[in-house]
Amino acid sequence: GDPRRTLTHFSQDNVSHYDIFLLHESEEELYVGARDRVLALAVGTPGSIRAKASIMWGPTAEKTSECAFKKKSQETECFNFIRVLVALNQTHLYVCGTYAFSPACTYIHRENFTLVSSGRGQPFLDGKGQCPFDPQHTYTALLVDGELYAGTMNNFQGNEPIISRSLGSRTLLKTDAFLRWLSADAAFVASFSIPGDDKVYFFFEETADEFDFFERLLVPRVARVCKSDVGGDKVLQKKWTTFLKAQLVCSQPGRFPFNVIHHAFALPRRGGRGADFYAVFTSQWQAGRAGSAAVCAYSQEALEEVFEGKYKELNKESSRWMVYSGPDMSPRPGSCYMGPSSDKALTFMKDHFLMDGKVTPIQGRPLLVKTDVTYTRIVVDETHGISGATYRVMFLATAEGFLHKAVELPEGPHIVESIQLFKTAEPVKNLLLAPGKGILYVGYSGGVLQVPLANCSVHRSCAECVLARDPYCAW
Repeated sequence: GDPRRTLTHFSQDNVSHYDIFLLHESEEELYVGARDRVLALAVGTPGSIRAKASIMWGPTAEKTSECAFKKKSQETECFNFIRVLVALNQTHLYVCGTYAFSPACTYIHRENFTLVSSGRGQPFLDGKGQCPFDPQHTYTALLVDGELYAGTMNNFQGNEPIISRSLGSRTLLKTDAFLRWLSADAAFVASFSIPGDDKVYFFFEETADEFDFFERLLVPRVARVCKSDVGGDKVLQKKWTTFLKAQLVCSQPGRFPFNVIHHAFALPRRGGRGADFYAVFTSQWQAGRAGSAAVCAYSQEALEEVFEGKYKELNKESSRWMVYSGPDMSPRPGSCYMGPSSDKALTFMKDHFLMDGKVTPIQGRPLLVKTDVTYTRIVVDETHGISGATYRVMFLATAEGFLHKAVELPEGPHIVESIQLFKTAEPVKNLLLAPGKGILYVGYSGGVLQVPLANCSVHRSCAECVLARDPYCAW
């Protein structure tokens, strides 16, 4: 890292696992979900992070002993790790945590930053289906139009993944566990709703059923559901009727595919025309430390094309997944048009949730491949260079605690900076961009870091600045 890089650090005694961030629209306040805590940090002035308020929300002694009785560790696991933190409206936040393997949710008053008590002796809501049981389980949650879309594990054992929609006034919807829409080990990494689009996308990985392979084969996936979905009447009651999933491809010719997805980021295009999705991958077949990581980008159009293409179906005799070659139905099952679907269409959706096409990346190959590194998080910023050209800059966090800043150039991406964030190697848990302030927030086990996007003072001459090719800087 560059010794002249100024990083602003925040931590509090006895608080750990700064895992989840929520930035106030004004970018003046940052809410942080940690272990047994929710913090409100004042971040209005770059270069300073100040604790405004803090809520202790740990499990009761009873829950902790129940958790220990289930053979879970009281040193590392039987706590309340915050996993969902969203702004419900102007007055309240909604927050969920693992709550000693008994997930719970509650509301926070934004004004005085306190937990809302329901007064009926039951202070917290059941968080099952919105929040994982185990702090090790991956999770994603997104608030869209007052409803919470979540992808997580729905049980204690961690073998029943779920995509659910809750809160709001409409029917609670979920994936059908019995129909195996998701493999038992599905692990969610991100979810998005693109402005002006009527769908919600989930990025995850799972064991593939559709390949005859001698070992467990992981595949990265994107799934989508329609916001207009209200579930079926008789068939697929309280279940999604628009759930579809497809495989993501990120590979180089002649090499093992990058089939393990770690995180994804959606960059809406300027002028409101869709978005591009960036994702970071490694390969399941890498030996030891010598593995490499890849970044692949996918256009929203590429996703839509696959979801509007052919379906796969399971051939009952051969137990193999084949292309569905039956007649087309109109309206197309799983499409987002409003209106009740026929039972026939819903019955079709029960078994036709896997798309035949695969989503291929922009330019058909990874944007960036880097050896000896595992990227754990990605965010992408769009900035104007001095010439007026628009540049996309990727910020990639590594499992060893470095931050790589890579500029996309016509001939390919160029890593302009590598910043060592911590004294000792540890993974970055969270990245959040505050584009208005030109700042990146980093969450890790011991605290929060504030990293300025630009670091122009390091260039001591015009030539050095030009050679660095950092679009945030001009001489």
